Amino acid sequence: MTNAGIGDILLLMNKKTEVNKESLGVGCFTVPKNARKYIAEVFRTKRLSYGPFLKRFEKEFSEAHEAEFGIVVNSGTSALRIAVACLKEDGRWMDGDEVIIPAVTFISDVNILIQQNLKPVFVDVDSRTYNIDPAKIVEKITPRTRAIMVVHLFGQPAEMDPILSVAKKYKLKIIEDSCETMFAKYKGRSVGSMGDIGCFSTYVAHLIVTGVGGISITSKPKYAEIMRSLANHGRDGVYISIDDGKNKKGKKLTEIISKRFSFVRPGYSFRLTEFEGALGCAQIEVAPKDFAKRISNAKYLLKALQPLEKYIQLPWHPDYSEHVFMMFPLVIKGGTKVKKAELVNYLEKHSVETRDMLPLINQPFVKKVLGIKEKNYPVADWINKNGFYIGCHQEMRKVELDHIVRTLSSYFRLKKQTRI
Repeated sequence: MTNAGIGDILLLMNKKTEVNKESLGVGCFTVPKNARKYIAEVFRTKRLSYGPFLKRFEKEFSEAHEAEFGIVVNSGTSALRIAVACLKEDGRWMDGDEVIIPAVTFISDVNILIQQNLKPVFVDVDSRTYNIDPAKIVEKITPRTRAIMVVHLFGQPAEMDPILSVAKKYKLKIIEDSCETMFAKYKGRSVGSMGDIGCFSTYVAHLIVTGVGGISITSKPKYAEIMRSLANHGRDGVYISIDDGKNKKGKKLTEIISKRFSFVRPGYSFRLTEFEGALGCAQIEVAPKDFAKRISNAKYLLKALQPLEKYIQLPWHPDYSEHVFMMFPLVIKGGTKVKKAELVNYLEKHSVETRDMLPLINQPFVKKVLGIKEKNYPVADWINKNGFYIGCHQEMRKVELDHIVRTLSSYFRLKKQTRI
């Protein structure tokens, strides 16, 4: 073998172990084997509106989450919006009625409730799981409380049994905001299936990615009918898709023709195209492999970062609850004198992307409109000041994981020299 040949091999070996900076992001988009095939099928059929791929995606996704019905929409926020609007309509909620939500979640939960003329009522979160603290819910219930919006954050289910008990006792509806958690089970039950309606997101960098998109699931036919109508301008459910009139005859066809432009409630335009449906179908096929890789990566980080537990709190979940690790949350522990801004800037400088852990109660809009005082939610306040997350997605290899570990370790070694 020539020297040039040996050099080429060494160069190739080095490339395999070289850190891919793009893979150090908080999320990724994996192109499944069948994605191009399904997209080509959309082009071939020229069918762009609600059709076979979206219907298949709804069916497979809802079945995987133990629900009878799935309604695809253009975002997780839209999925939540039609869920809230549906329950408000069916339950005849009044403007000013209250919905309980966790003090750590994405801003869309607050926006949706305010836009529906409902009042968000915040409950502090658990200090280990970062999900809503069930023990603090009852004290926030009033005669005007109508529902609990449970959020399954960062890839793990909330503590559902006590929440379900409270909801049953006080006759409250439950919406599961599961935009960050898919295919995870709590005591053998799937997220999204334990409440009245479950809502998911397939936005960029989420667990299943269709670019834009979301889906609401339920096992209640009435809710499914209302939500599908809401997502389609408030149309009469007799005609939602251009396929609804096919193979129909007599009175049924006459009814469909007469109601193609019949609108029974104020609705939205939250529709997706078959392109997103095609991507969703391809993504579901590879979800078991991709999710297993996420969990494997998270376990690797958990073990490798144990020496740093004096300074940072690592993710935790109970044995009876699964965690699919949409991201890998970290919170600086008290008494370390480590500043969050300094640490995340150090990580970003070394190509490790970070995000805040969904700060909510410190948002200018929330404080101004709702009069929130951060001190009333001490765990959420601690998370806001000290918490952030990094990625552990399926595109990360051992070399990227090791880079994360080395970077965090080097930061704390430097801080140790200054007596943190």
